Amino acid sequence: MRTALFPGAFDPVTNGHLDLVKRMTGLFDQVIVAVIRGREKSTMFTCEERIELFREAVKELPNVEVEMLDGLTVEFAKNRGAVAIVRGIRGGGDFEYEFDMALMNRKMAPSIESVYLMTNHEYIYVSASRVREVSQLGYDVDGLVPDHVRSAIRERVGLSR
Repeated sequence: MRTALFPGAFDPVTNGHLDLVKRMTGLFDQVIVAVIRGREKSTMFTCEERIELFREAVKELPNVEVEMLDGLTVEFAKNRGAVAIVRGIRGGGDFEYEFDMALMNRKMAPSIESVYLMTNHEYIYVSASRVREVSQLGYDVDGLVPDHVRSAIRERVGLSR
């Protein structure tokens, strides 16, 4: 079985993230979404909330699991039998960062490939940090995130439905 790992903070999960996961399901037998536990003070949602929001978003995809990642991504990937760590690329800035990370990952785990998927043009401007920023300023993020995530964001920032 060919397993891919898709790590990230996913604070919150966006339609761009979902598009990537759906595309991964056609390339790999199993996709593990690894929600990185971060410093909860700097996130909109706790790690547990982010996991639940992502699980709800992929509930119709039978070969996708969502788990917490607390530690080194390559160690997590090795422990889960992943053959690849998959990341989305929106532009040159993403590529520079991801290229450096891929070199470090290759040093630590030569058997795990780094795979990059170009973001679909309709999501090229969507990032979780931008979604957090504009939602906290009162912008309705409809179309940028799944509906259930939009509701959770609106509740979190105190906007009426």
